[in-house]
Amino acid sequence: MILELCFLSAFLFCVNGAKLPEPEVKIEVLYKPFLCHRKSKYGDILLVHYDGFLESNGTLFHSSRHHGDKNPVWFTLGIREVIKGWDKGLQNMCAGEKRKLTIPPALAYGKEGKGKIPPESTLIFDIEVMEIRNGPRSHESFQEMDLNDDWKLSKAEVKEYLRKEFERHGYPANDTHHEAMVEDIFKKEDEDEDGFISAREFTYKHDEL
Repeated sequence: MILELCFLSAFLFCVNGAKLPEPEVKIEVLYKPFLCHRKSKYGDILLVHYDGFLESNGTLFHSSRHHGDKNPVWFTLGIREVIKGWDKGLQNMCAGEKRKLTIPPALAYGKEGKGKIPPESTLIFDIEVMEIRNGPRSHESFQEMDLNDDWKLSKAEVKEYLRKEFERHGYPANDTHHEAMVEDIFKKEDEDEDGFISAREFTYKHDEL
């Protein structure tokens, strides 16, 4: 999976007290299904296949279809799990849609580069969205976790949700691990320390997101 490595562009500076506009991602729609039940938005979890090329010479530097385990990859859109060019270029997509993204260095790996990607490289990605799911902070996810419909999440409800998610992805249940995760979640999310995570606390977009 292409994880984001954040670097400020060497060319970001101020003119007349304002920053220069951020470079844009060039988007070319290669295929769009006739039926589109929902479009991707920040906070959604996307399953994608992709091929990544260097614009300079056309070299394929990574492909989810041909490298590694050859499986598509999951990531959450808009929370910096991936390069900024993906977060910008994969909004408002349908499941089954294919796009070609041309991403400037400032929205990719910048002046440092990464692995097979040289510094200051413009990247080209052919990306197909296989599936779109509600993200962990959507209202739909909150309602799924809120088993007794009281608009707040108890530790037992969060633990049960984690157990189901682990099982759904083929991982064995681990009560000790789940309890540790729940304690960590409540330490970060239970702002008023009342022992529950309210709908506001759950859906509020924290700085780290």
